[in-house]
Amino acid sequence: MISQLAHPSLMDCRRLFLRNYEVWINIGVHDFEKRGEQRVLINVELYAPLAETTPQHDQLDEVVDYDFIRRSIAERVARGHIHLQETLCDDVAAQMLAHPKVRAVRVSTEKPDVYPDCESVGVEVFKIKPAA
Repeated sequence: MISQLAHPSLMDCRRLFLRNYEVWINIGVHDFEKRGEQRVLINVELYAPLAETTPQHDQLDEVVDYDFIRRSIAERVARGHIHLQETLCDDVAAQMLAHPKVRAVRVSTEKPDVYPDCESVGVEVFKIKPAA
């Protein structure tokens, strides 16, 4: 099986990332999870074609702005309770792929405080924009 990161459509891309973005959100299916916020770590990797994101004039509008990633996550979280980490990952991935310069995205979420005997529990999704 071919690694997703070795996919031919990503060979001409740069990778941008946001690591361990900590948010406190209302997430979970259990009653006790619906009564308060939980700490969630969110990681995002974006793959953007070099031809579209190599700055010619050292200007922010020539690349994908990291603020776009954080703002998109904040907007999704602000919409209210989320039952599943899978839903959160899929929603964030869809927002990232909506950006015209993003070709692929990897999103993971982790709940580090769920179990005392492990570091975290989480979900990851990887999506490539369909070819035009």
